[in-house]
Amino acid sequence: MKTILLIEDDAVLRENTKELLELSDYAVTTASNGKIGLETAMLTQPDIVVCDIMMPELDGYGVLEGLAKDKKTKHIPFIFLSAKTERKDVRKGMDLGADDYITKPFSEEEIISAIESRIAKAAILEDRRQSEKTENDPNELRDLNDLKNFFDDNGEVINYAKDKIIYKEGQNSNYIYLITKGIVKCHKLDEKGKELTTALHKEDDLFGYTSFTQNIPYQETATTISEATLVGLSKNELKNILNTNHKLTLELIQLLTDDISGVKNQLLEMAYSSVYKKTATTILTFADKLDCKPNEPIKISRNDLASVAGIATETLIRTISTFKKQGLIAIEGRNIKIIDLEKLKEVN
Repeated sequence: MKTILLIEDDAVLRENTKELLELSDYAVTTASNGKIGLETAMLTQPDIVVCDIMMPELDGYGVLEGLAKDKKTKHIPFIFLSAKTERKDVRKGMDLGADDYITKPFSEEEIISAIESRIAKAAILEDRRQSEKTENDPNELRDLNDLKNFFDDNGEVINYAKDKIIYKEGQNSNYIYLITKGIVKCHKLDEKGKELTTALHKEDDLFGYTSFTQNIPYQETATTISEATLVGLSKNELKNILNTNHKLTLELIQLLTDDISGVKNQLLEMAYSSVYKKTATTILTFADKLDCKPNEPIKISRNDLASVAGIATETLIRTISTFKKQGLIAIEGRNIKIIDLEKLKEVN
């Protein structure tokens, strides 16, 4: 419900106008002179002020000037209400910044229409001010790059050795992480205890988010594949950031959407692809995540390869041996080197 401050020294007119406005679903506060009216406006910050001109203590012009001096009240719409109809009085009120001027006597339609239009105009101008403020705010986080910079500047830096658990499935999801160095895998165990890798995260990736509105635990376990450096930010802090940076919220929603799409594609790959296709795709995925250059060996365990591919380790070993015989890859101890990238992409 919109609030109106009515400043009028005529008691009968004040009460009649108050009743008229309340019947039109406005909450109305009244003041009997300009001094009281100005104090009330400063205290309550109404949606609009309707004010007489000629009053004791402080006239309407003084009220308008007082409101204009305070940043909290200077944008409140202001309508003069007076029996004075001389052009100079109208001009003076408008020059001071009044939004409208209604002469007594007035009709119900006239005053309601003036109030509605001025409140609507004020709302439009406020939206515009907020938009300009957001565009010019140097502290606003506009996209994921800004968020990652915020992680770097404000997060807790944590170093992990290879094969260390960052968090386990079922633990409280207190932190979201940014990887500044290394590779992290997220994985779950099925009912038979078999590990299934659900995601691979590399440098500059965010991970660890569950729900930002509910206390939902981590839904998977996160482990380092190589030495890693992470920057952690509390979920509560990130939630506060999203509440005040709406463009960033949209970007994060897109990131979550992309993650869901990636998991869906992975499940389809695991369900319908051949063992050869799964193995080839997994090798290529690790090469991408590790940012391997051509002919640079991929340093990854057979267990991790099998987990991501969704096949038994023994099956993976037999498959990569076949790839070696076909000249697609080379095996150097525990490392794999891609020899023919294009042919590996064509495996089905």
